[in-house]
Amino acid sequence: MKLTVLGGGGVRSPFLAGAIVHKANDLDISEIVFMDNDKKKLLIYGGLAREIALRINDKIKFTLTVDPIEALKDADFVITTLRVGQDYGRVLDEKIALKYGTLGQETTGAGGFAMAMRSIPVLKSYCNIALKYAKPGVLIFNFTNPSGLVTQALRDEGFTNVYGICDNPSEFKKEIADMINAEHAELSMECFGLNHLSWFRSIKHNGMEIIHELIDSEDLYEKTEMKYFGKELVKSLGMLPNGYLYYYYFKEEAVNNINKTGKTRGESILDINSDMTNKLSVLSAEKDFKEAMEVYLKSYNARENSYMAVESGAAREKHRKELKDILLKDRFDGGYAGVALDFIESYHSGKESEIMLSFPNSGSIAGLAYDDIVEITCNVRNGAVEPIKIGEVPKAQYNLIKQVKSYERLSVEAINKKSMDLAMEALMMHPLVNNNNFTYEIVKEYIEAHRAFIGNWK
Repeated sequence: MKLTVLGGGGVRSPFLAGAIVHKANDLDISEIVFMDNDKKKLLIYGGLAREIALRINDKIKFTLTVDPIEALKDADFVITTLRVGQDYGRVLDEKIALKYGTLGQETTGAGGFAMAMRSIPVLKSYCNIALKYAKPGVLIFNFTNPSGLVTQALRDEGFTNVYGICDNPSEFKKEIADMINAEHAELSMECFGLNHLSWFRSIKHNGMEIIHELIDSEDLYEKTEMKYFGKELVKSLGMLPNGYLYYYYFKEEAVNNINKTGKTRGESILDINSDMTNKLSVLSAEKDFKEAMEVYLKSYNARENSYMAVESGAAREKHRKELKDILLKDRFDGGYAGVALDFIESYHSGKESEIMLSFPNSGSIAGLAYDDIVEITCNVRNGAVEPIKIGEVPKAQYNLIKQVKSYERLSVEAINKKSMDLAMEALMMHPLVNNNNFTYEIVKEYIEAHRAFIGNWK
């Protein structure tokens, strides 16, 4: 079978390739294609990914291409990890929003809308190519941000083979497992909400409920992303919030911290990635593998260690990976690739897995539409995906979910129609924007900044 990655020139490609190749034989994957329209980055990061793949398993056919038809032809599985506008586009999104005193974070609020403007049209195009050239029944895993909103747009277009994936819930699950000295598979978690706007209301270890024990544990606020919230807030919720809810619960602090630092997350990433790309551009993945990996891992660690550090003012625990970690099978947890690979394994076998996905609500969360894309714990097995039954949720969480889902629905319509009026209406619904004094200016500036990608709006 053939697996294609759209956005194979991204900086995560080496880890992505390692995760896929390590499980390729188990999943009967014999061909992997990394595609990107940026040939330079594809040769650098895709080239490093290919070299890693060959060193793990040289029997796998691994190719790089800038041609989407070649990449998608006869594909059985597709992972999308695009960044339309690249790192500079992210910087523009953040800086424009901050000028008006609001967050430009790339997955939510004004910044998330700007990224969706660029992401949705491109992904619709790729999905149409896949419909024509890929295998019937091809599975498409969307990791392109803002993942939930983009998945909503693609599902609304009739692409029912698209599943939204995110590594945040699975990484949090690993944090909890490490904290209590348990295996990842021993934990079961009930997740509900939207992508980057979700909560965990139940966590079981070998079938025993432990969430209240976790909430009372000091380790939770030192060793996991709950450090962003503090014990008082988490106890008042009675459940654990997704780390990205920091932007909702502490939006003023996030803006103030960024302004005090004088540098956005996007600018930090741009600096790190530019320096890494320049250094790797003069190295051969094949001939200078050890040196290239040292450059890559040093930069990757700096990138990971800076996660939410600017916005929250809290440094992340040091993230270290040695060269051998790239090559040792038991060190590969896979990140978002792991989510997709677990899905593939369960979807095509009798092995049932609990996987947190962006998927149609299907009656799970009371009060939401059947086809609202939600982030939810799902049971996956033998070609079936079934969200767990959540039922009614507390009013505070429900009202926030409903408000942001209304924003997402209207955003999809605005982007499809290229309508400034609808875009303004959508952002007025979003709790991180919701200010008539500057919404028009933000929309106008985003359209001007990204016209090369989105064309003319009316």
